[in-house]
Formats: sequence, C-alpha cells, structure tokens
Amino acid sequence: MNSFFSGTSILSFLGCLALGVLYAWILYRGNDNLDKKLRYGLTALRIIVVTLVSWLFFAPLIKTLNYTLDKPVIIIGQDNSLSVGQVKAAGFNQQQYEKDLNVLRDRLADRYEVKVYHFGDRVAEGYDFKNQAKLTDGSALFQQVQDEYANRNIGAIVLSTDGIFNNGGNPLYRINQINAPVYTVALGDSIPKRDVLISNINYNNIVYLDDDFTIEVQVQAFQSDGEQTNVSVSQNGAKVSQQNISIKGSAFSQQIPIKLHAGKIGIQKYTVQIGVLNNEITMRNNSQTFYVEVIDGRQKVLVASASPHPDLGVLKEAISLNKHYEPKLSIADDLQQIDPAKFDLIILYQLPDMQHMSTAFLQKVKALKKPVWYVLGAQSDVAAFNRFQNQVNLSSANGAVQEVYPELVNGFTSFNLTEADKRQFLAYDPLLSPFGRLTVNAGVTPVFNQRIGKVSTQQPLLFFTTESGQKAAYLMGEGLWRWRLAEAENESQQSVLFDLISKTVQYLSVKEDKRRFKVFTSKAAYDENESVQFNGTLYNESYEPVNESEVRLQVKNEEGKVFNYIFSKTDKGYQLDAGAMAAGNYTYTASTDLGGKKFSVSGSFYVNALVAEFQQTTANHQLLNTIAKQSGGKLFMPQDLLKIVDEIGKNENIKTISYEDRKYDELINLKWLFGLILILLSTEWFLRKRNGEV
Repeated sequence: MNSFFSGTSILSFLGCLALGVLYAWILYRGNDNLDKKLRYGLTALRIIVVTLVSWLFFAPLIKTLNYTLDKPVIIIGQDNSLSVGQVKAAGFNQQQYEKDLNVLRDRLADRYEVKVYHFGDRVAEGYDFKNQAKLTDGSALFQQVQDEYANRNIGAIVLSTDGIFNNGGNPLYRINQINAPVYTVALGDSIPKRDVLISNINYNNIVYLDDDFTIEVQVQAFQSDGEQTNVSVSQNGAKVSQQNISIKGSAFSQQIPIKLHAGKIGIQKYTVQIGVLNNEITMRNNSQTFYVEVIDGRQKVLVASASPHPDLGVLKEAISLNKHYEPKLSIADDLQQIDPAKFDLIILYQLPDMQHMSTAFLQKVKALKKPVWYVLGAQSDVAAFNRFQNQVNLSSANGAVQEVYPELVNGFTSFNLTEADKRQFLAYDPLLSPFGRLTVNAGVTPVFNQRIGKVSTQQPLLFFTTESGQKAAYLMGEGLWRWRLAEAENESQQSVLFDLISKTVQYLSVKEDKRRFKVFTSKAAYDENESVQFNGTLYNESYEPVNESEVRLQVKNEEGKVFNYIFSKTDKGYQLDAGAMAAGNYTYTASTDLGGKKFSVSGSFYVNALVAEFQQTTANHQLLNTIAKQSGGKLFMPQDLLKIVDEIGKNENIKTISYEDRKYDELINLKWLFGLILILLSTEWFLRKRNGEV
C-alpha cells in the first residue's frame, strides 16, 4: 500500500511551516529560564503543532493506493454420468485415473487457485467417481463458472468427459463467454462397439378411449450388419405388437411406426423391447418404457325429438365431427326407454311437442341438473315450453310461425366467430320461428338476434342463459337443414354451421369444478431427476380458500409401497415438494377435514425413466478436440493427464493479475492525527509547567 498527499501545493505546506516557526520563535525567543536543549525541544513541538493545525484549514487530501494480487483460477470439471462409467477404452485404469486427478489438483494448487466440480444432470463441488448421473449437461458447468467467477482471473478449465452431452446446450457455444483455454481429457471409447438400441420414441402422452394411435420407434444398430432382430411392444406386461427388422450396414438407423389401440381407461404402461444380439456392449438400451394416459374424453349428447326432422341429422353430424362428443339420437317411442341421466348434455328438439308424446321423458329431464339446448319450431307446444322452464316466455298461438333471419350481435365473446363466419350467416335462408312476443331474463347472452324481413329486432334468435350455475341454450327456430344445404351449394370448404353447433355444444358442456377440496400435481408426467410437486386448495362453505386444517398425502407406487407426506401451508392453500421419484406409475390420495366433515381426493401421475445415457455409447472425442482448439487449449488422453500441469505452466497468458485500488480521503478524517496533536500539546504543557513557565 502506498500513500501520499494531493490537493494542496508545496507552497501552502511551506507557508504553514513558516507560520509554525514564526509562532514558536515569538514564544521562545527571549526565554532564558529554560535549558537551551529543552527550549529547542519545546520550540520543535510548537512548530509541529501549529504547522499541522494550520495545514488542516486547507483540507488536504490523502491518496491511498492498494495493490491486490489475483492468482489464476483453474477449474477442473469431471463428468460423473452413466455413459462415462459404462464404456471405457481399452487399457483404461479407473484407479490410476482417479489418483492422477487428485495429483493434478494438488500440483496446480501450488501455483494457482484450484476449484473442482463434477457435473452430470447437475453441477456440484468436488470429485464424484460413482458415475450415476442420468444426464450430461456440459453447458451447465460453463454457466456455473461464468456466474461464480465473473470478473475473476480464470486461468484455464480442465474438462474431463467423453463428449456425450445429452442435456442443455452444446458447451462449444459457451467457451467464448469465459475467455479461457479449455484442456479436455478424452474419456470413453470413440470406436463404435457392437450394439442395437432404441434411441427414441415419439408418442402422445394423452389419447382418447377406443382411439387408434401411432408411436414412432427410432432403432439404431452398430457393427451388426446382416443381423436379424425384432421390435415388440407390451402393454402392462402383455405383448400387443411385434415386427421383424433386418439390419443393413455398420451404422443402421430406422424409424418404425407402430399402431396401438387405446382400449382401457387410465394410465397405461408400454414397454418397447428390441431383440438382444450376441456380444452387445450393453443391453440397458434395448428396452424403453413410456406411459400414456387414456381418458374417456367423449361427453355424451342426447338429441331428443318427438318426430323425425332433417335438422336432427344436421345436429348429429355436426356433433360427431368432434371426437370429444358422442351423440345419441332418440325419437318418439325411444324416449320412453332412454335414461337422460346418462348424458352430459340434452338437446330438446321441439319438445315439449303438441302431441304430448314425451311427457314422462321431460319430467325426468326436469328433475336433472343438466345443461339443456332448446330448439323451438312449428311442432313445439309453446304453452308447455313456458311452463317447463322459467328463463324464457313466448306469447304465441300454437302452430303460428314466421320467417326470421340471423343477425350477429356485436360484443359476443363466449366463443370466437370469424368475420367470414359472420358474413356467411347473413346470407343464410330464414328459420321458421313460433310467432309471438319473446320475453327473456336480463341475464341472457345472445349470439344472434332476429331480423324479420329488413327489420332488425332486439329479440334473440340463438342465446344462452345461466341460472344457479346451470347453463342453457335456446334456438328460437327450425330449419338448420336449409343452412347446411346452402353450404353444400356454395361448395364451402368448412361448414360454419357445424362449427357453430360444435362450439355451442362445447360451451354448454364445460363443467365447473366446484369441489371444496382439490389436490393435483403440477403436471401429469415427470422425469426421474425432477421433483414431484403437489398443490392443494381447501374451501369453506362460503367457497373461500382456507388452510387451517392439516392435509395428509399418501403416494403408492406400482409395487404397492406407500409413502406418507404432510402438506406445507401457503398464503391461501397448500404445497408439497415430494422430491424425485423412481420411474413408474403412481397413485395418490390426499385427505383432510374441516368443520367436522372429512374430505378426500385421489389422482395419479407417472415418472419417466431417463435412458439418454444409454442411447449413445460412442465417445465424441472430435467435439472435445474442437472445444480445446477453439479455446486455445489442448486435448489429452487420460494416461497423459499430469502433462496438463506443464502445459498450463507454459501458457504465458495464465498469470497473476495485480489490481490497483485508488482511494482519496481528507486528512481531517484521520482521527489519530488529532490524538497526535493533543499528545504534542500535552507534552509541551507538561514540560513548561514543570519548569515554571505556566
């Protein structure tokens, strides 16, 4: 550390010194009572004190220079993934390699600051030679170095790996951000070995019941030219598909589509297996398991009518186009045998009817809290219709009808209708609507209003209502078949009528989840290295979220083993981090109680096995050489590991950096200076007092 004064001239200091000399000379010039030596000493003390005190009035600055030495930081990154542990080059000695890595660290530590990390699916400090990581993310190591040693003197990085990076970005694109040479140590074997494997499976993790779905299996084979094998698929342990494969070439790859059938609801376990060849390097990549959730997504829609009508075919066809819905047409006498409780949505086409053929059926519908779509026409019994529901009242003489055109209502947002759709509806023929004045509740949501001739009215044609959370739709006219015929004549590519019917059915059938206790995972599928997260909400009778009660969770795996947890309370709910779990299918049950009532909810999720480390067994030494050359480093084989010490020592760019820190401070802020002045004055006063001068 060096310090010197700045901010004041030498003349000001000399002036202060002259003032001190003058003051001391005046004080002691004619004093003969003091001993000569003592007088000279007191004079010197007075000169120093006066000089210092007067100089402080000029507020001088003191500049301090601090020099900090920053030794180069050498990062050692060791790959501890499964691929490094399972494939080793001929002559590789694991024990010697581990010993050399420790020696490398110790020798480098004599001259540099050394930090050691191991990396795989995560980055951590120190060595780890267990090689259990199921992924290799080399870019994460470089990101960690960049984050922790920003603005530090990074001398070099020693990267010991096989070059197989199957997670995160390519580390080649990270090295320029660190600006340090990378010395790579080539582990593994770059010579392809005899192996047949499943490298990838493409599939949808959610399918619908009774649907056929296709998976795509990517098969690879090395050094197996002319061999025969097979690919089989098992569902919950039972084989459902098998294909033979002829391997052609030393590096073989083929995409195999396999069609499967979703015939059972729930999470289904599928295992793809490829036949084992003699002398394979590993058989851990010959099979792969995945899970598919089969759901019964089809909601059942009942289209009920007292008599046949061409509109019924239009409704059924439009509903059938959406695979989530299953329509059922019931006419006349069939209504007596049908159970409306088995359906999610009921379309009453011109019911109640004038012949009163469906009275018993309508009584069943009225007792249910199901969404209903009413379609009125010439056969509707308007008086019975008014009594059956209380949202709409139509004052009309039975049998009288009028032609009404659709006119889209501005501001309708319950579902989207394009501008092209709107224009097409305006060109449609009129519907036949019961004649009369329509009165509806204020809470309706109209899609179309009625236009009679050229006169636009405010009476709705197609509209929705909601009462106590129960949705209903009303179409005040028949003749949809005319709209469908107009589309056919115009050769429209897409049917806007079918789209309207489908969206209406979807809007009505969407169910609100009013359960007071809900527990769910953050997603349906996890990987082995991911933490399984649960969230929960508990509501009181006023449907306000509360969290006073304790929530318990039981998770059960496929073998029947049970894991018990307790949720943590959040601001207005519950949360649980169950940690990472082994691959497999899991079910869970959460339970709690509130106000003397017990609540329980169940669900399921699955954890996918990570097989990336077994899908590539050939080391990528070419990538390691590119990383080394591009960064200014060098590639080394494991047996030459200790030569890295000499290579780093010869690199003139790897050297200690000295940082200069300048600091300016006012001299008056140095408290010890006031202590010195006080000591000097006290000493002078004591000597003068002792000699009778005070």
